[in-house]
Amino acid sequence: MSRILIAEDEPRIASFLEKGLKSNGFTTAVAEDGNGAYYMARSGEFDLVILDIGLPGRDGFSILRDLRRSGSAIPVVILTARDGVTDTVAGLEGGADDYVTKPFRFEEVLARIRVRLRDGVAPTETVLRAGGVALDLRTRRVQVGGRNVELTAREFTLLETFLQHQGQVLAREQLLSHVWGYDYDPGSNVVDVYVGYLRRKVGVDRISTVRGMGYRFEVGEEAD
Repeated sequence: MSRILIAEDEPRIASFLEKGLKSNGFTTAVAEDGNGAYYMARSGEFDLVILDIGLPGRDGFSILRDLRRSGSAIPVVILTARDGVTDTVAGLEGGADDYVTKPFRFEEVLARIRVRLRDGVAPTETVLRAGGVALDLRTRRVQVGGRNVELTAREFTLLETFLQHQGQVLAREQLLSHVWGYDYDPGSNVVDVYVGYLRRKVGVDRISTVRGMGYRFEVGEEAD
């Protein structure tokens, strides 16, 4: 089980990342300031750092520079609201392994983390299957009953989330955070709308409504 250090001073974002990572099998810890983040990153207890640039006390660029000078090779994914080319280049040249700008979707951060940890973990499944549906994470292609189906990027991510949790009931709030990111409106009906779109493309009976709880992707062989 990989251990992730989240160096982020905004509680809402740190909590969002923690919940998502824990639900995907990671162990997490949070550092809310730059000095704490630096010493925790050097402790040898973590496999990867998600590093916010704008930390109080000590910024992320300083932490990254001193980590690399000390000989630490821990993978670092920078997370920041700064999206200028200069900052991106500075982060990567300073030793960062990847760079994600806010606002972000959790699935994007998760994908980048998995890439950075790939050499140290067992290969992950690249084709998700359930109920006659096959979703290829590499080619971004979807087949339903052997025929190709075109999905939008958001529909693809929603279907991917269902297939990663097939047979489980997913609350609307879970789907909002996984597919639309941390900066979502909890009162929005966008989940219901996109579930409707997805049902029309992969089969109405494949996604069940669990009254008062959310939605569940059915795992039967066929659900036409």
